[in-house]
Amino acid sequence: MTITPIGIIHSPFTDIKNMPIQPAGAADVEGTVVIDEEYTAGLNDLDSFSHIYLLYHFHKTTRTALTVKPFFDTVERGVFATRAPLRPNHIGMSIVRLVKREKNVLTVRGCDILDGTPLLDIKPYAPQFDCYPDATSGWINVTEQDFAAKRSDERFE
Repeated sequence: MTITPIGIIHSPFTDIKNMPIQPAGAADVEGTVVIDEEYTAGLNDLDSFSHIYLLYHFHKTTRTALTVKPFFDTVERGVFATRAPLRPNHIGMSIVRLVKREKNVLTVRGCDILDGTPLLDIKPYAPQFDCYPDATSGWINVTEQDFAAKRSDERFE
């Protein structure tokens, strides 16, 4: 299997430390997503969506762990029950607001992603498909404000 990046994500975050850990912590942070020109036609009609999924490679993550201590817990959890970057394939996902598209460049808001991150894919967010009002959050027992205020540290380097 080969996955080739389709672009690069730019943000104000140049260091993993003190970054927001979820888009809720970066609500007003703008970033740009520069799609390789050969994929520009694939962006047609995307600007009719308010939000998009960005799938990307945690390119600064050098190790893998099957259990991790998440930011909002004091016990180890299975990596697949967390959003930690130490996953076997180091794939990340963020839902961001699409502010505008200019040719092959997207401006997004809610960007919690490290500058220079390789973009793997984009998908439109559709509340008819993606919102489950009866969903539960497993072991996660924090408020949106808790997520918004939390910043990363060295635990996932």
